This record gives sequence, C-alpha cells and structure tokens, in this order.
Amino acid sequence: MPNKLLQYEKELFAQGYKFIAGVDEAGRGPMAGPVVAAAVIFEKGTIIEGINDSKKLTAKKREQLYYEIRKKALAYAVGICTSQRIDKINILQATFESMRKAVSKLSVKPDYIIIDGRDEPFDTKEQKHIIKGDAKSQTIAAASIIAKVLRDKLMYSYHKQYPEYGFNKHKGYGTKDHLETIRKIGRSEIHRKTFLMKEEKSQQLFFDF
Repeated sequence: MPNKLLQYEKELFAQGYKFIAGVDEAGRGPMAGPVVAAAVIFEKGTIIEGINDSKKLTAKKREQLYYEIRKKALAYAVGICTSQRIDKINILQATFESMRKAVSKLSVKPDYIIIDGRDEPFDTKEQKHIIKGDAKSQTIAAASIIAKVLRDKLMYSYHKQYPEYGFNKHKGYGTKDHLETIRKIGRSEIHRKTFLMKEEKSQQLFFDF
C-alpha cells in the first residue's frame, strides 16, 4: 500500500521538485462548524504504514496516524474558515481560502502542490488536482487525516458548549437527529445559516419566485 500511494510523489521528485505539499480539507458538507484544511510536506523516502483516506480509517487509527504524521512531516499546517466566513463567501470559496491559509503557514515553502479533488485554488502553475487524491497519494492522505482529526477535536469542543445538538456524534453533518434538533430549537452560533434543510429550500424557492 505505501508504494501505491507514492506514485505521484515519486514522479514529482524525479522531475526535480523537492518540497511537495499535499492538501486536503474536512468539513465541506456539514451544516455546522468550520471547514478545516491541512497541508503536509514529507521528505523524500518517508513512508508511514497504514496511511489511507481518512474516511476509510477508524477514529482510533486516525488519531494514531495524526500524531505520527506530525512527528515525521518535514512541515505541516492547517487553515480554518468559520461557519460565519462560510456564510459570507460560500463554502467553495471558504474551502479554497482555508487551503491557501494552510499552505501559507507551512514552515517550508512548497515548490509543488497536489490537491485532493477537482479544483486548483492556488496562484501557481506548480499544482495538480487529483480526484480521490486522498486514496492515491500518501501526502494528500496525510493532509486529510490532519484536517479530519483536528476538525473532530473542534466539534468535540463545540459539543461542550452546545450539548443539545450532539456535535460529538455527527460532527455537524445533517443526520436525522441533528435536523430534528434544529427544527425544535433552531440553529446555534456555529451553524451555517446558508445551509438549508429540504423544507427551507422549498420555502426559499417560493419566496424567490
């Protein structure tokens, strides 16, 4: 598995790039909480056993790898956009902004960036988007794990502040219980006001018409 996840990195190292940053985000889809992006750079030859797309790992395994990645990375950083920022500029732009924040905070400046997904949000030609990159690149997978674990930690802290919503369980995603709670008591300060439930979307369409 490690060699399979190093294909893109090996090709870039062979082209002369030295500092390859992998970038991914967590929290693009939830109705509450921030979107968190992470950027990670490994030295050539670094291999971390067990690394994979964060969504395919157990919470315990992610936590273990989170600390191992931080220990072995040449550099890593995170960028965060709050729910208020998401409402102001939309989730796509907030995702891009959080990614750019993460890369800008790296202690080592990357000379190439590989990004999970379909977009290339950086102002450089030295970038490449990789669809399902968190399952194809160790560096992107590492970024996905850092972003996911950190965001989960943030949602646990929000659970202490707003225990009635159950953020410790669903992490802000639109589960049945979460949506029912919103219907009963409304949204909290960390809910994204522009992320509407089905009935709210129907109502919005009616008023727009």
